[in-house]
Amino acid sequence: MTSQSTLPKTGSGHGESGDPGSSLHAGLKNRHLSMIAIGGVIGAGLFVGSSSGIATAGPGILLSYALVGTLVVLVMRMLGEMSAANPTSGSFSAHADRALGRWAGFSIGWLYWFFWVVVLAVEATAGAKILESWIPGVPQWGWALIVMAVLTATNLVSVSSYGEFEFWFAGIKVVAIGAFIVVGALAIFGVLPGVHSDKAGFGNLTEHGGFLPHGPGAILTGVLLVVFSFMGSEIATLAAGESENPQRAVTKSTNSIIWRIGVFYLGSILVVVSLLPWNDPSIKEEGSYVAALDSLGIAHAGQIMNFIVLTSVLSCLNSGLYTASRMAFSLGQRGDAPRAFARTTSRGVPRAAILASVAFGFVAVFFNYKFPDSVFLFLVNSSGAVALFVWLVICFSQLRMRKIIKAEAPEKLVVKMWLYPYLTWAAAALIVFVLGYMLTDTEGASSGRTTVLLSLGVAAVVIVIALVKEKVRGGRTAAVEAAADEVPVGCGPRPGRRV
Repeated sequence: MTSQSTLPKTGSGHGESGDPGSSLHAGLKNRHLSMIAIGGVIGAGLFVGSSSGIATAGPGILLSYALVGTLVVLVMRMLGEMSAANPTSGSFSAHADRALGRWAGFSIGWLYWFFWVVVLAVEATAGAKILESWIPGVPQWGWALIVMAVLTATNLVSVSSYGEFEFWFAGIKVVAIGAFIVVGALAIFGVLPGVHSDKAGFGNLTEHGGFLPHGPGAILTGVLLVVFSFMGSEIATLAAGESENPQRAVTKSTNSIIWRIGVFYLGSILVVVSLLPWNDPSIKEEGSYVAALDSLGIAHAGQIMNFIVLTSVLSCLNSGLYTASRMAFSLGQRGDAPRAFARTTSRGVPRAAILASVAFGFVAVFFNYKFPDSVFLFLVNSSGAVALFVWLVICFSQLRMRKIIKAEAPEKLVVKMWLYPYLTWAAAALIVFVLGYMLTDTEGASSGRTTVLLSLGVAAVVIVIALVKEKVRGGRTAAVEAAADEVPVGCGPRPGRRV
C-alpha cells in the first residue's frame, strides 16, 4: 500500500474512528499539558547519569548538552509542525505512516512501544532500590511490583488521573531543580546566607585542566552519555491528542522547548560544574547533584536527592505506561496491532493496550531479576538506539509532510520548522553522525557499538515484518478489487468496467 498523501479531515486526536468504544476522551486539562511538557524533558537520567558525563568531558559536558539540546529543539520543532496540523495519539508514528508509508508507521510505532516497555522495567527497578533502602522489610521485587501495579491502576481509571499524577510528579521535579539552580547560583556568587564554600565559583570551569581537560573529542563522547536522557520530550505531542485544544497544546509545548532545555539541563549542569571542580571524587562517588548539595553543607542531601530521583522515576514510569499504551492504541486503530488495542472503556481508556504494555513490562522486570546479564541486558541494548531512530524518522517525515500540508491544508501550518529544509537535513545528518560515532565505542557490555548493532538488528526484523504485512495486505486488496470487477450473475456490466 502506498503512503497516504492527504491530510485527514479531522485531527483532534480524540478518536480517529467515530465508533463507540474506540475513541479517546479529552480528559487532560491545560495545567496537565503544561506540566507534562515542562517535566517531560527532566528525566531521572539527568540526576543519575550526569556524573559520568562530567567525569568524561569535564566542564565541556556543557557543550555536549548544548549540542544534544539543539538537536532536540530542532526535532521537536519538526514534530510540532506535523502535530499541530494533525494532533493524534500516534504522533510521529501516524505522521510517518502518512508521509513515508505504512511500513514506516508500523516499524517506528512498534520500536517506540518496545523502547518504553523496557524502560518500565528499568525505572521500576530503580525506584524499588530506593524504596527498599527506606523500608527494607519489603523485598526489592515487591516494591517493583507495587509501583507498577499502582501506576497501572491510575492509568486504567481515566486519562485525567494520569494527568493529575503526572502534574504533581512533574511539579516536584520542576520545583526541586529550580530551587537547586537558585541556591547554587547564590552560593557561586557568595551571597547564600549561612554558607561559605571555598570550592564554588566560575573559576572551576577553567582552572582544573581547562574547559576541555580531555580534548575536544570528549564532547562527542559526552554526547553519547547524555543523548538518551532527553528521551521523553515528545510525550507532550502524544498527550495533546487527549486535551481540549490539541493544536494550542502542541504549539505551546513546541515553542517552550528552548527555555525548558536551557534552564533545566544547561542551567543545572552549569551550577554543578561551578560549585565543584569537575574532577572532585565526590561527583562520581555520590552523584553530581548530591555532591553539589553536600558541598554547601545542606543536611541529608543524599536523601533529598533520592526523593527527587524517586519522583522522576515514578514520573517516567507513569508517562512510559501512558505513552506505550497510546502508541499501541494508535497502531490498533491503523490495523497494525490487534484491534482490541483500539477499543476503549466508557472513560475513553484503551484498557487492552495498557494491560498488554504493562504485561510486557512485568516480564522485563522478571528478566531483570532472573537474567540481568543476559536476557535483560539484550533488551536494554536492543532498544537503546530507538530514540535516535525516532528522531531520524521525524526528520524524514517532516520533509514529506510539509509538502502534503501545503498542498492540502496550508492554513494548518501554524508551527513551521525554521529554515526548511536546510535545518531538517542538518538535524538528520547530525543524528546519523551520532549513530556512526557510537559504533566507535567498544568498551563494556553496553557499548555504543553493541547498542547500535542490536537496535539495528531488532529494527530490521520489525521492518521485514512490516513489509511482509504490507505485501499481504496489498494482495488482499488486489483480490477484493478483482472480485469486484467480476460481473454478478443476472446483472449487466457494471458502469465504467470493460467486460
